[in-house]
Amino acid sequence: MSLIAEAKRIAIDSYELTGRPLGITGEVAEHETTRLLGLELAEVRAPGYDAIERTQAGVKRVQIKGRRRTSPSAAWGRMGAVDLTKEFDAVMLVLLDERYEAVEMWEAPRQVIEAHLTAPGSRARGLAPGS
Repeated sequence: MSLIAEAKRIAIDSYELTGRPLGITGEVAEHETTRLLGLELAEVRAPGYDAIERTQAGVKRVQIKGRRRTSPSAAWGRMGAVDLTKEFDAVMLVLLDERYEAVEMWEAPRQVIEAHLTAPGSRARGLAPGS
Protein backbone atom coordinates (compact mmCIF):
# COMPACT_ATOMS: atom_id res chain seq x y z
CA MET A 1 0.00 0.00 0.00
CA SER A 2 2.76 2.46 0.85
CA LEU A 3 4.43 1.76 -2.50
CA ILE A 4 1.30 2.85 -4.39
CA ALA A 5 1.00 5.95 -2.18
CA GLU A 6 4.61 6.83 -2.97
CA ALA A 7 4.05 6.24 -6.70
CA LYS A 8 1.03 8.56 -6.59
CA ARG A 9 3.07 11.27 -4.85
CA ILE A 10 5.90 10.98 -7.39
CA ALA A 11 3.45 11.10 -10.32
CA ILE A 12 1.77 14.21 -8.90
CA ASP A 13 5.12 15.93 -8.32
CA SER A 14 6.29 14.97 -11.80
CA TYR A 15 3.12 16.36 -13.39
CA GLU A 16 3.47 19.63 -11.47
CA LEU A 17 7.09 19.97 -12.65
CA THR A 18 6.68 18.93 -16.27
CA GLY A 19 2.98 19.24 -17.10
CA ARG A 20 3.14 15.68 -18.43
CA PRO A 21 1.57 12.59 -16.88
CA LEU A 22 3.93 9.91 -15.60
CA GLY A 23 1.84 7.07 -17.03
CA ILE A 24 0.70 5.18 -13.94
CA THR A 25 -3.03 5.82 -14.25
CA GLY A 26 -3.85 2.28 -15.41
CA GLU A 27 -1.86 0.62 -12.64
CA VAL A 28 -3.37 2.88 -9.98
CA ALA A 29 -6.88 2.20 -11.33
CA GLU A 30 -6.23 -1.55 -11.13
CA HIS A 31 -4.90 -1.24 -7.58
CA GLU A 32 -7.82 0.93 -6.41
CA THR A 33 -10.36 -1.43 -7.97
CA THR A 34 -8.92 -4.51 -6.35
CA ARG A 35 -8.49 -2.76 -3.02
CA LEU A 36 -11.94 -1.18 -2.85
CA LEU A 37 -14.00 -3.96 -4.45
CA GLY A 38 -12.07 -7.02 -3.31
CA LEU A 39 -11.18 -8.23 -6.79
CA GLU A 40 -7.97 -10.15 -7.47
CA LEU A 41 -5.37 -8.93 -9.94
CA ALA A 42 -5.07 -11.26 -12.92
CA GLU A 43 -1.74 -12.60 -14.10
CA VAL A 44 0.44 -9.92 -15.66
CA ARG A 45 -0.50 -9.42 -19.31
CA ALA A 46 -3.60 -11.62 -19.11
CA PRO A 47 -5.15 -11.14 -22.55
CA GLY A 48 -8.29 -9.00 -22.25
CA TYR A 49 -8.72 -8.59 -18.50
CA ASP A 50 -6.90 -7.13 -15.50
CA ALA A 51 -8.74 -8.60 -12.52
CA ILE A 52 -11.05 -11.40 -11.56
CA GLU A 53 -14.05 -11.46 -9.27
CA ARG A 54 -14.97 -14.77 -7.68
CA THR A 55 -18.71 -15.19 -7.16
CA GLN A 56 -21.00 -18.11 -6.45
CA ALA A 57 -21.79 -18.13 -10.17
CA GLY A 58 -18.09 -18.51 -11.06
CA VAL A 59 -15.22 -16.27 -12.08
CA LYS A 60 -15.85 -12.91 -13.76
CA ARG A 61 -12.98 -11.45 -15.82
CA VAL A 62 -12.86 -7.66 -15.55
CA GLN A 63 -11.04 -5.29 -17.89
CA ILE A 64 -10.12 -2.10 -16.00
CA LYS A 65 -9.82 1.29 -17.67
CA GLY A 66 -8.62 4.30 -15.70
CA ARG A 67 -8.94 8.02 -16.36
CA ARG A 68 -7.37 10.74 -14.22
CA ARG A 69 -8.60 14.30 -14.05
CA THR A 70 -5.77 16.79 -13.52
CA SER A 71 -7.97 19.37 -11.78
CA PRO A 72 -11.57 19.53 -10.52
CA SER A 73 -12.59 21.63 -13.54
CA ALA A 74 -10.84 19.48 -16.16
CA ALA A 75 -12.67 17.04 -18.42
CA TRP A 76 -12.28 13.31 -17.87
CA GLY A 77 -11.23 12.60 -21.44
CA ARG A 78 -11.89 9.46 -23.43
CA MET A 79 -11.65 5.89 -22.26
CA GLY A 80 -9.06 3.61 -23.88
CA ALA A 81 -10.02 1.14 -26.59
CA VAL A 82 -11.71 -2.13 -25.74
CA ASP A 83 -10.55 -5.08 -27.84
CA LEU A 84 -13.54 -7.32 -28.49
CA THR A 85 -11.28 -10.08 -29.80
CA LYS A 86 -10.04 -10.65 -26.23
CA GLU A 87 -11.84 -12.52 -23.46
CA PHE A 88 -13.50 -10.51 -20.70
CA ASP A 89 -16.87 -10.47 -18.97
CA ALA A 90 -17.11 -6.81 -17.95
CA VAL A 91 -15.34 -3.47 -18.27
CA MET A 92 -14.78 -1.27 -15.23
CA LEU A 93 -14.11 2.44 -15.75
CA VAL A 94 -12.30 3.96 -12.77
CA LEU A 95 -12.27 7.75 -12.50
CA LEU A 96 -9.37 9.14 -10.48
CA ASP A 97 -9.10 12.68 -9.15
CA GLU A 98 -6.00 14.86 -9.43
CA ARG A 99 -4.47 13.01 -6.42
CA TYR A 100 -5.04 9.59 -8.05
CA GLU A 101 -7.86 8.76 -5.63
CA ALA A 102 -10.80 6.79 -7.02
CA VAL A 103 -13.90 8.97 -7.05
CA GLU A 104 -16.20 6.87 -9.25
CA MET A 105 -16.31 3.37 -10.70
CA TRP A 106 -18.65 2.28 -13.48
CA GLU A 107 -19.09 -1.29 -14.66
CA ALA A 108 -20.70 -2.56 -17.85
CA PRO A 109 -21.12 -6.19 -18.92
CA ARG A 110 -19.46 -7.33 -22.13
CA GLN A 111 -22.82 -7.62 -23.92
CA VAL A 112 -23.52 -3.90 -23.44
CA ILE A 113 -19.99 -2.88 -24.49
CA GLU A 114 -20.08 -5.13 -27.55
CA ALA A 115 -23.53 -3.90 -28.63
CA HIS A 116 -22.38 -0.29 -28.39
CA LEU A 117 -19.08 -0.81 -30.23
CA THR A 118 -20.62 -2.84 -33.05
CA ALA A 119 -23.82 -0.81 -33.53
CA PRO A 120 -24.27 0.51 -37.08
CA GLY A 121 -22.97 4.05 -37.28
CA SER A 122 -21.18 3.83 -33.94
CA ARG A 123 -18.35 6.30 -33.60
CA ALA A 124 -17.00 4.43 -30.59
CA ARG A 125 -13.35 3.51 -30.68
CA GLY A 126 -12.86 -0.18 -30.15
CA LEU A 127 -11.40 -3.18 -31.85
CA ALA A 128 -14.29 -5.32 -33.00
CA PRO A 129 -14.00 -8.79 -34.49
CA GLY A 130 -13.40 -8.48 -38.22
CA SER A 131 -12.34 -4.83 -38.10
